Amino acid sequence: MTFIKYLKVVVLAILLTTYSSCSNNAGSGTSSGDEGFTFAFLTDTHVEYGKNADKGFQAAIDHVNKAAPEFVITGGDQISDALGQTEETATELYDLYLKMEKGFNMPVYNTLGNHEEFGIYEKSGIDRTHELYGHKMYEAKIGKRFYSFDHKGWKFYILDSVEETEERRYFGHVDSVQIEWLKQDLENIDKETPVVVVTHIPFVTAYAQIREGSLAQNASGLVVENSREVLDLFEGYNLKLVLQGHLHILEEVYIDGIHFITGGAVSARWWDGPKDGLEEGYLMVRINGEKIDWEYIDFGWEVN
Repeated sequence: MTFIKYLKVVVLAILLTTYSSCSNNAGSGTSSGDEGFTFAFLTDTHVEYGKNADKGFQAAIDHVNKAAPEFVITGGDQISDALGQTEETATELYDLYLKMEKGFNMPVYNTLGNHEEFGIYEKSGIDRTHELYGHKMYEAKIGKRFYSFDHKGWKFYILDSVEETEERRYFGHVDSVQIEWLKQDLENIDKETPVVVVTHIPFVTAYAQIREGSLAQNASGLVVENSREVLDLFEGYNLKLVLQGHLHILEEVYIDGIHFITGGAVSARWWDGPKDGLEEGYLMVRINGEKIDWEYIDFGWEVN
């Protein structure tokens, strides 16, 4: 395992073949009286019945259980796809995930991803008037599409960063309902409380610049279009960490005292092996006071 210390902006992505643990203490203090804790961040599992994806996910579950973090946060795209599937297929995939999720020995906090949005693609044959259309199937099967929870003095916000276009495609956006909820909820917390935000589609990434060059623009399906509006809500608060998924890359941007970490993918290249050299894996995040350490863990899965 290679350990790399970061100063300002470090991108671990695309062609990386070793996995790193990061510690960045700039601008943060550690109180010896604060109680530390560890949690796992598993994003882009894309569980399905083919490609031995269920066996791969089970290997990840077993690895997490052995490591014994206090809880798990998923980063979205738990299932391979509900966007363009029939109701029967989407339901089977949701049920498979829910059955397997019970294998974790600790609480699991789920995040909605674009592939959980049911029937948005026209090829699904699903009408917009269907009672489970879009995020409604997620809400019926898994739970709230956005919510918050507290753990040992930290505040966690789980957001829904997926919206639908008129053309029945998805794009990255946090809707006005969540904006108003965040405004009201933040009024009830101490501004010194350390905060974590979880979003499937990233707020901040260098993905396009790494791929295409320094002047490249991120597409609306790859980033949250109104991320600045969301981040402005936390002005004056103690936002420490933003956990992201969607891109199947491992990346950290550290700026203005905030870690933006895109957490790789449990499925790597959608259960077809490593994606651009990045193996199937998940993040282990360790909190000590207000110090954040993380490690990307290869849980040992190999394509059969």
